[in-house]
Amino acid sequence: MSNIKALQWRYATKKFDPNKILSEEKIDILKEAFNLTATSYGLQPLKMVVVRDKELQEKLKSASWGQQQLNTASHVLVICIEKKVDKHFIEQYFKRVKHIRETPDEVLDPFKKSLVDSFESKAEEEVHAWALNQAYLTLGTLLTVCATEEIDACPMEGFEPDKYDEILNLEARNLKSVLALPVGYRAEDDMFSEFKKVRRPLDDVIIEIN
Repeated sequence: MSNIKALQWRYATKKFDPNKILSEEKIDILKEAFNLTATSYGLQPLKMVVVRDKELQEKLKSASWGQQQLNTASHVLVICIEKKVDKHFIEQYFKRVKHIRETPDEVLDPFKKSLVDSFESKAEEEVHAWALNQAYLTLGTLLTVCATEEIDACPMEGFEPDKYDEILNLEARNLKSVLALPVGYRAEDDMFSEFKKVRRPLDDVIIEIN
């Protein structure tokens, strides 16, 4: 499928076929897509939990007001933000840059100092808001890749993050759940798959400046 046809094909799947499981190859593609997503400064203040255990999915469903996407999906992807983006976190990023690109310290150090100073001056809430923006960038990438790979998905904010954190033991990993993405294959009787897309007219959302 072309990208546009793929995006026309996709929809927020409300009911998955629980008997159809994504291959490891498909899951690996989603993992790579997650890791290759653009993030501000390249810092990647995110991690993704891949849940395939059905008992855990049932628990996540109970923490998502009973939405059936959670327990009928093949897998549930939970996008999390790092609870602490501090000097050490930033320095680890620059170590990777130096190792992979062999960039000399004299080039990296001014930018590293600038970032450290900037983040140390921010309130915790501001850093979390910034990290959340990166999570949404990642969600967009995952949804597009799902569409091109003909993987059904349902982006979700409607869950109780504190309960997700407890179920997945995220506190011990210094993480906070912010978004969920059940993935798999649509059920034949999911009526939403037949609905026409409702979008504003193209000339109402695009501004051409020549």
